[in-house]
Amino acid sequence: MLTTFRIAAILEGISYLALFAITMPLKYWAEIPQPNKWVGYAHGFLFIVYVILAIVFWMEKKWSIKRLIVLITASLLPFATFYVDKKYLHPLR
Repeated sequence: MLTTFRIAAILEGISYLALFAITMPLKYWAEIPQPNKWVGYAHGFLFIVYVILAIVFWMEKKWSIKRLIVLITASLLPFATFYVDKKYLHPLR
């Protein structure tokens, strides 16, 4: 479960950064909207997977509600899923 959650966290973070750093400029500056649509779909799917896995992992580890809030909030902030991976998930390996 740990490996699956770590992969989901990293992929969600990468898709979030790709959406904002690559496809949004393409959409608004270069007027190429198609990549934004597909990366947006991928990010939406990965976001849902990340949140579900975060809740399952939190319940499995019997962590405090504070940790769940940190895990869920990380999905909303750029680079935060990488922080969660390094601070909370990597030491469990």
